[in-house]
Amino acid sequence: MPSHTSVTEARPKSLEDTAYRRARFASLPGGAFLEGAWQKSELTLEVRDPEDGVLLGNVCTSSPQQVRAAVAHIHRHLLEDGWPLRARRAALEKAAVLLGEQSERFANIIAAESSKTIREAEREVARCVETLRLSAAASGELAGETLGFDDSMAGAGKIGWYSRKPVGIVAAITPFNDPLNLVAHKLGPALIGGNGVVLKPSGRTPLTGLALVGLLLEAGVPTGRIAAVVAGPGVSEALVTDPQVDLISFTGGPATADRIAAAAGAKKILSELGGNNATIICADADPVKAAEAVVAGAFGVAGQNCLSVQRVYAHISVFDDVLERVVAGTRALRTGPKLDRGTDVGPLITETEARRVEEWVEEARAAGATVQVGGQRRGAFYEPTVLTDVPAQCRVIGEEVFGPVVSVLPFIDIQDAILAANNTEYGLQAGIFTQSLDLALAVAEKLHVGAVVINETSDVRIDSMPFGGFKKSGVGREGVKHAVREMTEPKNTIINLTTAGAGWQQLAGTTERTTA
Repeated sequence: MPSHTSVTEARPKSLEDTAYRRARFASLPGGAFLEGAWQKSELTLEVRDPEDGVLLGNVCTSSPQQVRAAVAHIHRHLLEDGWPLRARRAALEKAAVLLGEQSERFANIIAAESSKTIREAEREVARCVETLRLSAAASGELAGETLGFDDSMAGAGKIGWYSRKPVGIVAAITPFNDPLNLVAHKLGPALIGGNGVVLKPSGRTPLTGLALVGLLLEAGVPTGRIAAVVAGPGVSEALVTDPQVDLISFTGGPATADRIAAAAGAKKILSELGGNNATIICADADPVKAAEAVVAGAFGVAGQNCLSVQRVYAHISVFDDVLERVVAGTRALRTGPKLDRGTDVGPLITETEARRVEEWVEEARAAGATVQVGGQRRGAFYEPTVLTDVPAQCRVIGEEVFGPVVSVLPFIDIQDAILAANNTEYGLQAGIFTQSLDLALAVAEKLHVGAVVINETSDVRIDSMPFGGFKKSGVGREGVKHAVREMTEPKNTIINLTTAGAGWQQLAGTTERTTA
């Protein structure tokens, strides 16, 4: 079927529009935050709008020496300066309020430097407000409990408890596709847990992360608890190998994660590494709702979403109906300027990425796949694309596309659909559509992923849930309170009553007596 969609020409930025956007970024406090101060020199890294190449601003190129000094600065403050839990909670609560008040500013920064349309950027800001609020509320996760010494021979004559303590310094390395909320998912839990944190945002979208650091400082986060560095030769290696960095929280790709693990050595590493997510549509599913969900889940942020729907397995009895509706829904999407509220799909983060997606689709086409709709590129834009008849060995099936491409394939036996869905090195999330709860739960049990969403696609994340996957999709879990647990450790306190004095010994002898 030929494509009838076309990429809408991005409107040229007028001088007034460009000046307006640049004026908003002029309020950013600096190009890096190191040793308790904003750095305003060495602003050599350009940040440009991926849509049209307009220069938005410049950030710092830092050195390994500056990174080590920043880590040492935080380490010293952790040793010397207390920051009570109530103050940490208050700072994050205030940050949530401030972000709500500055939501328009943050949405414009996100939309300008990333692939997100203005509507997608506004949704991300709203989610980040909630992530900061949830981080403040996660203070309750730091409570410990008493230790059950009575149940052990070695515990005779002892009482004790454990409490949760910060790991120390967290290195937070974040991607371009959610430049605000994924930063908050690392900084919020790290800070409420009592840690210091060094942020390294993506060099493609650093302005948003730097703006969030500025907002956190405004909300009351001490300057000795946070740093931000964007880029520079040897900067990443200096950060992950610093012996005073205790935990690395990384979101990105498996190859980079392997390099970090090899360089960092014996450090605790939390990683979210993407997915190749499948959705199964059973014979009894509502094809209208299923198709609408597939279109919504496949093409948000131009497909640059770790939860994006990449593979759809539809039962042969509903395959034609589902495919027709998915193609129609895809054709109705408007690809164009991010600041236009009528736009559904913006550009990829770079033209290089758009060319890569184009190459993968052409590879599939050459192997026998059919392009039902889309399949065209202009600059950094790539049309939302639906493929059928895709051989299993093609990269659009076996690897993470991270672009606006979805493959729709038929199945006859549900066991074959489960086998195909699991036939990937990733295991992040999956979706299943069926009216049978028994079938849904049976399939969910067999899908080797971090979450199965029933009567929805894989593209669902609630910021409070444990988030992560199996296999190459990562190690550990995010989701605010779960990240707080990952970024703290239990510390036991044990009292030996047999040597603690007569008063304690007398108390130990009466512990079995209680009063009403």
